[in-house]
Amino acid sequence: MKKYFFTALMACFVLACSTEIDNTIVFGDVIADKEVKLSNDENSPKCAVHLQIATASEINGHKGEVVNRIIQKRLLNMEELTMQQAADSFANTYTGTYARNLLPLYNQDRADTAKHSWYDYHYVITSKALQGSKNSMAFIATIDYFEGGARSVNMRNIMNFDVQTGRLLGLNDVFVPGFENLLTAVLQKALCEKIGVNDISDLRQQGYLAGMQMYPTSNFILGDETVTFVYNPSEIAPHTQGETELIIPINDLTQILRDEYKQ
Repeated sequence: MKKYFFTALMACFVLACSTEIDNTIVFGDVIADKEVKLSNDENSPKCAVHLQIATASEINGHKGEVVNRIIQKRLLNMEELTMQQAADSFANTYTGTYARNLLPLYNQDRADTAKHSWYDYHYVITSKALQGSKNSMAFIATIDYFEGGARSVNMRNIMNFDVQTGRLLGLNDVFVPGFENLLTAVLQKALCEKIGVNDISDLRQQGYLAGMQMYPTSNFILGDETVTFVYNPSEIAPHTQGETELIIPINDLTQILRDEYKQ
């Protein structure tokens, strides 16, 4: 009788854990660091790579594998590796390409110390995963890199995953067919309110949407109460304006949201 009770108890525990995992995606972190000097000079320029990538744990089973393949492809342009292998490979390839391509140019400029900062490259990814809506997890990666030029590049790359399957959710998965016009109008209105202007003509006077129309970005965070649309620098505004974030209440989107993402 005691053995039967213990077996039943364990079965309930396993079932409860399985149900909990089915309703979320468990993440850990993968880290890769690599630094390469361009020459043997004491003050040589260098290339530094730091990758901290939130990674779906093995406890998630197949859906975790699905999630990690998508993250690898989007962030590292690699597939068919473990996340650690992909991160290490990216860091090694990036620094190796830097040394191979930049050393001949640096040798020409070595005597001009004012130009040395041109050759200090970096590539940094930091990321996190958080519960989005009741049916999704949001993966948010911040990418910062400098490869010469006037400024570094800083942007966010956002992915939303179905907690049951690990499938990547795009706009067409979250909104009903024909959503584009209404969502565009909602976003343009939100942008006007954020900037404190009345219409698209006023927005353009402020430097927004120059030579283009408003559009729904696929870079969004799906939450229970809001959907946050993130436009990276230079997408709808001059680079000097930085990132543009528009937070839209779910209640403003009920006409076009699929039922499973409504409150």
